[in-house]
Amino acid sequence: MDLFDTLVELIDLRSFSNLWFWIALAVMWSSASHWVLGVPIDLVYRAGRLGGQPEQDLEDVVRVNTNRMLYIARVSGVWLLGLACFVLSGLVVLGFYYGIEFAQAVFLLVFPMSIVGVVSLATASKIDRDHILGKGLRKALVRLRLYIQLIGAASIFVTAMWGMYQNLKYGFLG
Repeated sequence: MDLFDTLVELIDLRSFSNLWFWIALAVMWSSASHWVLGVPIDLVYRAGRLGGQPEQDLEDVVRVNTNRMLYIARVSGVWLLGLACFVLSGLVVLGFYYGIEFAQAVFLLVFPMSIVGVVSLATASKIDRDHILGKGLRKALVRLRLYIQLIGAASIFVTAMWGMYQNLKYGFLG
């Protein structure tokens, strides 16, 4: 067995039968629901419990992150949207038309996160536009976390169903 065979065996591109894909999926959604607009969710709950300095910290971190997101969207939003659409459509064609399983797996990871990005950008815009602070800010962040968790649950379900279909269709070992 040469080096190439060892690497191919180690980095199996049959994603849905690879444990690392499922670990990456779980870590991605766990992180996405923990970091809402770049703010750890425990900071949101601590600000609600204690008020005072933790609430001021929360407002400051959210202000910085929303301003950053909105600045990037204003300056290069059209280019980023075009690039995202190009990449996603390329993954759809490669994965579902040409049947490349790795492209299917990447699409099933990236597409739901793009929806999370749009929902997060809309929430950041609303927070900035309406100058939401205090209890309203915490409520908006918890609501955003719920939306992210719902998108994540749907994504995990669809990915698991598609992965099981692929594994049953082609067998676990190819």
